[in-house]
Amino acid sequence: MKSLFFALLLILLTFACDTRKSFHKDLITGVSTSGDGLSCEEVTILSGDQTIQRSSFIFGEEITIQFRNIDGFKEENGKIFPAMSIVISDKNKNVVLKEDDAYKDYPEGISLKPVTLRSELTLARPIHSGNNYNLLINIRDKKGDGKLSAEMDFEVKPNEKIKVSSHNSGFDELYLFSDNDNKVITGNVITFGDNIHLIFEGVKEFSEKDYKIFPGLSLEIKDGKDEEILFYEDLFKEYESTGIDAESFKDRISANFWFKGSEVNNPLTLEAKLWDKLASDRYISAETMLTLK
Repeated sequence: MKSLFFALLLILLTFACDTRKSFHKDLITGVSTSGDGLSCEEVTILSGDQTIQRSSFIFGEEITIQFRNIDGFKEENGKIFPAMSIVISDKNKNVVLKEDDAYKDYPEGISLKPVTLRSELTLARPIHSGNNYNLLINIRDKKGDGKLSAEMDFEVKPNEKIKVSSHNSGFDELYLFSDNDNKVITGNVITFGDNIHLIFEGVKEFSEKDYKIFPGLSLEIKDGKDEEILFYEDLFKEYESTGIDAESFKDRISANFWFKGSEVNNPLTLEAKLWDKLASDRYISAETMLTLK
């Protein structure tokens, strides 16, 4: 299965920055900002089209960092030449994600009036839920000495709408993914005709035999009237004799489903169970409520 993600990065909160050399720390989000030669009217974190003021995010959540009305860039022929570096580090200060210049594809400069710089990113691997991270963004003027930076500590949580239990096994992430939107489903709303993937990443403690793992995966979905509308006793039945390559299984394993039509009795209840056929006491169960539109 091809890589579905490019990872995250994002930050900040809304704050006023109206001097050419300044320092500010937001007491709600913990974001600290400093400027030297560059100033801005506002820096915001957006989730979707909503401005948010928090430092806790759901795994797979998409965030936009927006620096609005930046002043201080030197212009050449009406264009500015910004650079934006982004570094994400874990709690042990190991660099998890690094971008030297998010604006490297604009060597001819950018015409912007007013000057608003932004980056859209997704909080997914190599970012993992249940961990804390540090984000550092540096903006500089390639034609001058101006600088503007923002730093924030944040945490990534699993989707609490998916209730998970495991026995004699473990995993890194469990989530739903939309083909149509090409992103993790965090709001538990799905649409007719969309190919939905149920994904397990980093499954641990399943038995190996000749570098193969022999899993089973059941999936049942019922509507709001408790009527069964989808049921698979074992989506991995075709691998019962051959098994699945152990390294591929541990990295990421998934199954997909979709719905045709236009009407359904919401909400839907999804129940899934991934188990080890070589050791039946090892399994991971998941349950969640979905709204189908």
